[in-house]
Amino acid sequence: MSRFYLILWLKWMLWLTFLSVFLAILGAAFTTVVVYIKQGAVPLNNEVYAALFEIFKFWFAIIWSVTLLLSLFLTLKTVFNHCYANFKLILFTCPDKNSQSQQIEQIGYGDLVKVWRKWFMLLMWLVGVQMILAFISMKLFSNAATLFDWFNIYVLYLFLLIAGYFSFMILSVKCKKVKVVKC
Repeated sequence: MSRFYLILWLKWMLWLTFLSVFLAILGAAFTTVVVYIKQGAVPLNNEVYAALFEIFKFWFAIIWSVTLLLSLFLTLKTVFNHCYANFKLILFTCPDKNSQSQQIEQIGYGDLVKVWRKWFMLLMWLVGVQMILAFISMKLFSNAATLFDWFNIYVLYLFLLIAGYFSFMILSVKCKKVKVVKC
């Protein structure tokens, strides 16, 4: 079972990283080009390249924050109905008054909204716990002058990836619409 969660997490992590970074690069590059054109499209030299790179870095972090949220939603669909190490996560419909819940074969993004909200809250709690543990360990083992000098989008992303692994284990227990079955 641990092999299933590891493979599931690795595939999710790779897809999340690719999608969020790719969209952030596109957005930051587009913004950089727009800023360059709005500033008069001066001839390119080393100073202009350095300035454009700084603009790109600035916008990359901001846009990545947004594309990461979008990618979290889009990549949740990829974890369902795929067999990894003889197990798979399946999604069920909400049971009606007169009927049982049934497995959803073709999962749409509309089917994922309730599951995504629960999963996202679970991720936030797990990331929060990691931040508290990191803060405590920084206070115990470091002489850092400021409280969160080490914290940025990249550290948050690392915490998110770690939390993602544990969230898949907890998701089938916390959400009644998600089950792990043998395949």
